[in-house]
Amino acid sequence: MADPIKFKTKIILTKPEATYGQDAAPGAANAMLMTDVELRPMEGQDISRNLELAASGASETIPAGLYTTLTGSVELQGSGTPGTPPAWGPLLRACGAAETIVPGTSVTYSPITDDQESASSYFWMGPTQHRLLGQRGTANITLNAQGIPTARFTLMGLFTTPTDENRVTPDFSSFQVPQIASDKNTPAFSVGGQAMVLSQFGFNLGCDVQQRLLIGREQMLIVDKSESISARVEALPVTTFDPYTISQAGTRQAVQLVHGTQPGKIVTIDAPTCSLGRLPGYEQSQNVAEWPLPLTPLPTNGDDQWTITLT
Repeated sequence: MADPIKFKTKIILTKPEATYGQDAAPGAANAMLMTDVELRPMEGQDISRNLELAASGASETIPAGLYTTLTGSVELQGSGTPGTPPAWGPLLRACGAAETIVPGTSVTYSPITDDQESASSYFWMGPTQHRLLGQRGTANITLNAQGIPTARFTLMGLFTTPTDENRVTPDFSSFQVPQIASDKNTPAFSVGGQAMVLSQFGFNLGCDVQQRLLIGREQMLIVDKSESISARVEALPVTTFDPYTISQAGTRQAVQLVHGTQPGKIVTIDAPTCSLGRLPGYEQSQNVAEWPLPLTPLPTNGDDQWTITLT
């Protein structure tokens, strides 16, 4: 009898597809260094035959609408070289984001409505390989003081029957050691040009991914987006920053977060035109009053509501 399969010895490889749903054949160099990985290999429905038989008993069901969901987090860290995409770039590109490279300078991700990319992933649990094709998904970026900034991805792909395949040796050399979010490593956070003391930050891409499993078309499709930002900051006098008046007036606010100080490891999140929602109340940490600021990035001309820039 074979040894038990160790749960944490997963392998994930992800590569952008040149053509939707066609296997991009990711290899060891496309390995993803992830945490809290979850695979739901056979999502869908069970269609009952609802047979009327001569005696009572259960009715057979047939699996339908099958697809596979892969969820996992990567550390939000640049490649270490300005102008070189991070190893996790293919995951973000599969979430309705375009990648723009300025060699030697920067890599910028921004939202796109049309011509969205997709990805292929290979996932090993022990010897069993699951292939997820035509993946698209959404992401949630989290940066909390004294924690490792992360991007958590949820990607849905077309179902393929798993098989036992030889495991590859993943190459994680493109992943850098992350920097803790701190006053030293996270030099800037501002709302409407006002610098603020930040304890928690969340940025949800809010992609609505639908499974279009039809006759003549099987596709994971991002049909809409609704981004949101949550920021928990130290409360200020309203003479310095007045969230109540800003919220009522609908005054747009630019949000910027800069994490990292070394070239190649700087991540800047910009949302230039955010609306500020109602403040649900004061919160506190260590007996210090804090505001939970709910912010919504809004497009101006279209596909310009946010950027993530690595320099």
